[in-house]
Amino acid sequence: MEIVMKKLPSRIYLSSPHMSGRENRYINEAFRTNWVAPLGPNVDAFEKEFAAKVGAKHAVALSSGTAALHLALRALKIKRGEEIFCSTFTFAATANAIAYEHARPVFIDSDEATWNMDPRLLAEELARRAKKKKLPRAVIVVDLYGQCADLAPIAAACRRHGVVLIEDAAEALGATYRGKPAGRYGWANAFSFHGNKIITPSGGGMLTTDDAKLAAHARFLATQARDAAPHYQHSHIGFNYRLSNVLAGIGRAQLSVLDARVAARRRVFANYVKAFKGLPGISFMPEASYGRSNRWLTCVLIDPKAFGASREDVREALVKLNIEARPLWKPMHLQPVFKGCKKVGGKVSEALFQRGLCLPSGSNLTAAQQKRVVAAVLAARR
Repeated sequence: MEIVMKKLPSRIYLSSPHMSGRENRYINEAFRTNWVAPLGPNVDAFEKEFAAKVGAKHAVALSSGTAALHLALRALKIKRGEEIFCSTFTFAATANAIAYEHARPVFIDSDEATWNMDPRLLAEELARRAKKKKLPRAVIVVDLYGQCADLAPIAAACRRHGVVLIEDAAEALGATYRGKPAGRYGWANAFSFHGNKIITPSGGGMLTTDDAKLAAHARFLATQARDAAPHYQHSHIGFNYRLSNVLAGIGRAQLSVLDARVAARRRVFANYVKAFKGLPGISFMPEASYGRSNRWLTCVLIDPKAFGASREDVREALVKLNIEARPLWKPMHLQPVFKGCKKVGGKVSEALFQRGLCLPSGSNLTAAQQKRVVAAVLAARR
């Protein structure tokens, strides 16, 4: 008896790279001039263009967004065991950068209205620590899923207590807060160009700052901390964190279409909202009144009783149809690697994780593909 294998439909990815068509211009120029090794004209231009786009005085092109966070923390000369406050509802890279410096993360819970770090919880904890004279060296606030945290009160609380603010805007390039681009409120700000981000040269990141000394120090550390000498001499431990000239060229092409990419992802989100309108048990990540999200990923919350299926039921149904979907970030205070770390709150982010799902959201997602996703979600209902 012949067994016929059923062919799966084509794969729908969560957030796949979307080329602009302009990349070859910069890549070919790099090859023509033999600037294929790290650094070169594309790196210099990418930094200038990126800084102008986000309104920063300085930008440093790096191998990842994690590298940007790490260099910012290294520049603070943090001592082993010192505490750094950090959003708990985030990807592990945010907290990993703290661990690289042998510091201790303290995880701050989310605000239910924005899903980002709760400004009230942060202010209360900083005030409590101030009375005990045990303030953290820095606060890393994450702009989650393309939406900025409520940065003004967070920055104000940090200034009040003399605590450095670092903004992890890895997911929020193209978003705005009070009319200003994401990545404008920290002493240092980190962006990611990972393959699933809103623009990507296949990988990389950027550190932005208005502090010229920080930018210069980050460049120094990112190029193996080589001293100014004709021979190879090193007085500090450095890192191989710089972005290549070829990848920077791809980044320049991608940056030139950022606004179009944001508009496309917002359309994808709007289409999901329309498709699920009036459906019980399914809701979306709210857009805060203070800003505009880039809708990097469309995130939904699923109430299993009202919807007729759990988050996992839906995710597994999508997987069977070759559609990529992922749960929301598992809070850092629940991660085995950070077991025993302090936390402030935690119930909000835990509830979001239990019920939340990220749907395919790429700027190159076709109407037909989105209809497949919607049909699969609806079919998962019992």
